[in-house]
Amino acid sequence: MGLFDKLKRAFGGGQEEAKPESEEKVATENSAQQAETEPTPAAVEPAPKEKTEADQAEVNQESVEAEPKVEVAVPTPAESAEAEVEEKVAPKPVQEVAANEETKRYERGLAKSRKGFGAKINALLANFRSVDEDFFEELEETLIEADVGFETAMKISDQLRDEVKFQNAKKKADVSDVIVEKLVDLYEAEGENEDNQLHFATQGPTVFLFVGVNGVGKTTTIGKLAHRYQAAGKKVLMAAADTFRAGAIEQLVEWGKRVDVEVVRKPEKSDPAAVVFEAVKKAKEEDYDLLLVDTAGRLQNKVNLMNELEKIQRVITRELPDAPHEVLLALDATTGQNALTQAKQFGEVTKVSGIVLTKLDGTARGGIVLAIRNELHLPVKLVGLGEQMDDLRDFNPEEFVYGLFKDLIAQR
Repeated sequence: MGLFDKLKRAFGGGQEEAKPESEEKVATENSAQQAETEPTPAAVEPAPKEKTEADQAEVNQESVEAEPKVEVAVPTPAESAEAEVEEKVAPKPVQEVAANEETKRYERGLAKSRKGFGAKINALLANFRSVDEDFFEELEETLIEADVGFETAMKISDQLRDEVKFQNAKKKADVSDVIVEKLVDLYEAEGENEDNQLHFATQGPTVFLFVGVNGVGKTTTIGKLAHRYQAAGKKVLMAAADTFRAGAIEQLVEWGKRVDVEVVRKPEKSDPAAVVFEAVKKAKEEDYDLLLVDTAGRLQNKVNLMNELEKIQRVITRELPDAPHEVLLALDATTGQNALTQAKQFGEVTKVSGIVLTKLDGTARGGIVLAIRNELHLPVKLVGLGEQMDDLRDFNPEEFVYGLFKDLIAQR
């Protein structure tokens, strides 16, 4: 089953689900009719749901005590009877609860993007009279405005021309389905062999090198990641190698105090590679599990930045041949297409292994994830879904698609 089919089944329903519901309804009605025609024995009490409060008061104490007791929490009034029965029979597995919580995180984090994306598509569909060339031109503009990227918009428009005719899509909901289906299919195809996982050393310290322009949330990401792994029992160290930006060292040191993680630092204007050398040496000698390295982001002088990053990586590799294990580019989701430009520029400066997309919860430009995957072919590995410490999450492609498109499917 493809990703779009899963999305449609999860949020849009379908014929396969409608049939059992219909049969169940018929069975329920038949049972009700049978109950009306057959007399109820006097010894048999009516079902609990049919009792009034007065009936409940007349039940004697012996009959109440005779009933088997179930050790479960009392449900809230808002819970349905079906949910109450399921709770009594078997509580949900911890893994399922965790999965549901992750889904909710993505739904909350992508609320602005989902609303903005859906509004653009709905506005387009509200104005169209027929699926003609003018419609496809407007669709291309709409998708570009939704930050899915120019190349992606062109691909979707081209594929949609034949698909709309093939599926004989005439209703707005049908056309909307086809648009989302092609977006999801293209997104899924481009990520077929994508590696979204963070990689760690098999022995010795792991090194994550963070790059990105100033102001994208790079240092905050490092602080939150340090908190995550320290809370998981890892020994974590941070290195303040952004030595030329005013306040950068102090910012990381403050994060170190906040999450109780040590920071290797030198005075401002020091050689960044010297800071990294000291940090790697300390990580090796004192058996640290993870070293997180902050770096400068002066893209206005790419030559100097490239030389600086190359020197840092040489120092790391000389001490730890397999490191750095990740070179993570931090991008601000609120900048939309500018983030795509930054990714291309940093790709020329250093070998990026993955993307950290920050501030995704604060923007309607979540479609940039589609552009990053389809145009840059870089995996998004971490996403910022909120302000809280644990809102920096591992990127989940399916949860992202559900969070971005579910309203367009659910409107059917």
